[in-house]
Amino acid sequence: MIIVMKLGADESQVQETIQKIKDLGFNTHLSKGENRTIIGVIGDVSSIDESDVERLRATPYIEEVVRVSKPYKLVSRDFNKEDTIINVDGIEIGGKKIVVMAGPCTVESKDQIINIAREVKNSGATILRGGAFKPRTSPKDFQGLGKEGLEFLAAAKEETGLPIVTEVMDTRDVKLVSEYADILQVGTRNMQNYALLKELGKYDKPVLLKRGMWATLKEFLSAAEYILAGGNNNVMLCERGIRTFSDFTRNTLDLSIVPVLKKESHLPVIVDPSHGTGRRDIVKSMTLAAIACGADGVTIEAHTDPQKAISDADQTISTLDLHELMGEIKYISRMFGREI
Repeated sequence: MIIVMKLGADESQVQETIQKIKDLGFNTHLSKGENRTIIGVIGDVSSIDESDVERLRATPYIEEVVRVSKPYKLVSRDFNKEDTIINVDGIEIGGKKIVVMAGPCTVESKDQIINIAREVKNSGATILRGGAFKPRTSPKDFQGLGKEGLEFLAAAKEETGLPIVTEVMDTRDVKLVSEYADILQVGTRNMQNYALLKELGKYDKPVLLKRGMWATLKEFLSAAEYILAGGNNNVMLCERGIRTFSDFTRNTLDLSIVPVLKKESHLPVIVDPSHGTGRRDIVKSMTLAAIACGADGVTIEAHTDPQKAISDADQTISTLDLHELMGEIKYISRMFGREI
């Protein structure tokens, strides 16, 4: 259930309304937009008697009370009609500008990540991606450099000024990764790691939540709901491909979900054409298609020497190709009223 306060309702009236909800046994989530204040009621509101709802509706400073049947209330357009814009070191994600996150799958060494960061910055991309903790299918595969990798990412940021996005896999590592990263990434395998999602809800650090390779729209948005319910409103949704019967790509990049997410939710939407296809030869096409269908940004794996990348070499483009791609991103962005 959501409660829309009337324009001009003061803070005391907002707090009085929140107290009424708490007296009914529910927690609340407050959202203050440019034009209105909305109070989200968290929990199974089916137990709230209709007479209590009518009393709320009759309150002079309450404009509307709406029962929301969707399991994801806080991430829905019903809760917030305006697009959420997340500010990361002065970079706005979710607004008019298209955001490009680029970098290697894995941080391999200090020199490697700094050299790639320089190329990423020179290309015009605005956020550096790179994995310090890596979830791998086989326990024998390279698992990342851990804290040392985070320190190398910090050195790359100091050198270039690029904000950092990197993955966090364990509740025990959230505090550590938060000290280095500007955006915390939740990978596809952890989309339904509810303990991790709840922990991320306790922080105000932006979160890039990747869609599970098996996840429906409802499951994806419900996962985001866990983070917002904890108090962290800074969540980006990332489509990164799903498992289908197709075998000519690593995953099937489900671009059809992008406009649906934009309709259903107020959160920014990012697309990962690298993991979504697993093929560097079609990363460019899928990047441009993602922007055309409404994505707010893309995250691309790029390396100065892709053939020598420790992980995901087949889907990693060269930094030279990234420079060329950025020119095409600028062109297609303008076609759809966006910019970078």
